[in-house]
Amino acid sequence: MTDIFCNLALTEKQVLRLKGELGETRLHLMPVDLPEASARPYFEKSEIVFGNPPSSWLQSAPLLRWTQLESVGFGEYLSLDWLTLGQRVTVTNLSGFFADPVAESILAGVLTLYRGIDHLVHLKQDRNWQGDALRPQLRTLRGASVVLFGQGAINTRFIELLAPFGCHIERFGRGWTPDKLDEALSHADLVVSTVPDTLDTRGVFDQTRFSKFKHGAMFANFGRGSAVDDDALARGLASGAIGGAVLDVTRDEPLPIEHHFWQLPNLILTQHSGGGTYNEIDQKIDWFLDNLARYRRGERLHAIVDFSRGY
Repeated sequence: MTDIFCNLALTEKQVLRLKGELGETRLHLMPVDLPEASARPYFEKSEIVFGNPPSSWLQSAPLLRWTQLESVGFGEYLSLDWLTLGQRVTVTNLSGFFADPVAESILAGVLTLYRGIDHLVHLKQDRNWQGDALRPQLRTLRGASVVLFGQGAINTRFIELLAPFGCHIERFGRGWTPDKLDEALSHADLVVSTVPDTLDTRGVFDQTRFSKFKHGAMFANFGRGSAVDDDALARGLASGAIGGAVLDVTRDEPLPIEHHFWQLPNLILTQHSGGGTYNEIDQKIDWFLDNLARYRRGERLHAIVDFSRGY
């Protein structure tokens, strides 16, 4: 009988559903906040894991064969010895899972800045009517020049959402070169980054790169905070060189209370909630059960992580 360890926080209804679908399986359900000493023995006798266990556990679980992460990101596991561990353990993530909600969050944030909705919310709170004086500050997305940094599912979906706006789109992914990216940035009205955390993407948007931006361009980061130099972005926003930004991710999460991002009026922070939906956990269960069926049939699993490439 197969042992499955699950460390997602599930409702009673979700637990019953999962148990009903698993059949002849011992399911070990562990609340996320359970002390490590209590949970680890169940983990170490499991063949399958559903959730994101502590990275230190993976090396010392001889029966483990497959881990289905509940996230796209897997940075906490990169430092493990995958040349050895990868010979017996397959790790799958949720690559592509969040494409729809994240792309919609990007569009919502960008339109909020373009149409001044963020400013209007504050004016309402202050009971401050400005009316016609606001109109010259507003932009439209139609016909905008857009640079997309990242070739994954999120930007693919975002392109579909941009279709009605008739934007001119340039996309950069694997094989991107600094000179071509900088040239594109010089005339872009909007720049969107959705790249994972890799050696090639860390610190891409630094002071030098932000200096290549068209004056007043908007910036959105819905990939990883490591791609952006926070101080450089803050300076650009404060000076107006960067017209506004929408950030779902930051280098430090939660964002420290003293961080300068909190004080910038032309910055929207979506607090790494961009992929969230009311039925997110149910959809993750769907994903796991589909992959479990593949696993039991001996088929290739969906979204296998390649640790040698970092995605």
